[in-house]
Amino acid sequence: MIAVKNLTHSFSDGTALTFPDWQVAKGSSALILGASGCGKTTFLHLLSGLLKAQSGEIKIEGQNILELNTSQLDHFRGKHIGFVFQKPHLVQSLSVYENILLAPFLGQKMSQKKRIDHVMAELGIGELRNKPVSQISQGQAQRVAIARAVINEPDVLFGDEPTASLDDESCHSVIQLLKKQAQECNATLIIATHDSRVKSEFENQVQL
Repeated sequence: MIAVKNLTHSFSDGTALTFPDWQVAKGSSALILGASGCGKTTFLHLLSGLLKAQSGEIKIEGQNILELNTSQLDHFRGKHIGFVFQKPHLVQSLSVYENILLAPFLGQKMSQKKRIDHVMAELGIGELRNKPVSQISQGQAQRVAIARAVINEPDVLFGDEPTASLDDESCHSVIQLLKKQAQECNATLIIATHDSRVKSEFENQVQL
């Protein structure tokens, strides 16, 4: 479960954002909506610990992540959180398999070779195992990014505008892939987007 209370964040230029109190039940899916520039990505980065809020409370699995120091937060994020960005951010010099393997390595997880094979097959990228990511398509790269995000079986899976650059068919496909992978992990799925095409896919929504 994720619970947000009295959350605020200020930038160095003096801009201050206040976010609504919000709860998302364990294993459910939710959407953060709003126009560009309204603070969706900031909210998502605060929830995932990529940014540190000045005040308030963010509880993930009962832990207020604002109480953690940088080292503790890095460890917590590696163990509990998966993140799919708008762009895949893959390491171009590595193969598809090696990019996915980075997640358990950085998260200090035990060998996940069987699980990697399973997730790659589920996402339809098994045949790309040894291919350099510099030689795969944008859609395939996004599936690799999803695999990397879910491989550690996170408690929470975040997506930042994962459908923004996709056509309608690919948009629906990616949302279904994210939902299915989150369900397999019993992970809470939270997506931030201004893409109105995905609104009908989620009951729990917060508008910024």
